[in-house]
Amino acid sequence: QVQVVESGGGLVQPGGSLRLSCQASGTIFTNNGMGWYRQAPGLERGLVATITRDGTTNYADSVKGRFTISRDNADNAVHLQMNSLKPEDTAVYYCNINWVILGSSRSYWGQGTQVIVAS
Repeated sequence: QVQVVESGGGLVQPGGSLRLSCQASGTIFTNNGMGWYRQAPGLERGLVATITRDGTTNYADSVKGRFTISRDNADNAVHLQMNSLKPEDTAVYYCNINWVILGSSRSYWGQGTQVIVAS
């Protein structure tokens, strides 16, 4: 079983910063990908940023230059540094860890952490 736990959400003013963290535990395949997704009210969950084990990153266009994803392979942890936050960044942020083993994919999600950007 795999558990994924996020932390670090909260209320921040426009232009401010927040750092989200996520810890995965349990039986985890070494060659995994991790990432952050978000879901605003009335919208579908969408990509924020992903990172592979070797550090290759991918960002949504809306967060490029403002958000930075990083990971700690030893701890199966992933972080999201969010700077220059905008009201439109308000959403529930979800952490994901995933891998493919023997042709079978696995994907696990956290419970989400709320980020509110408002003055």
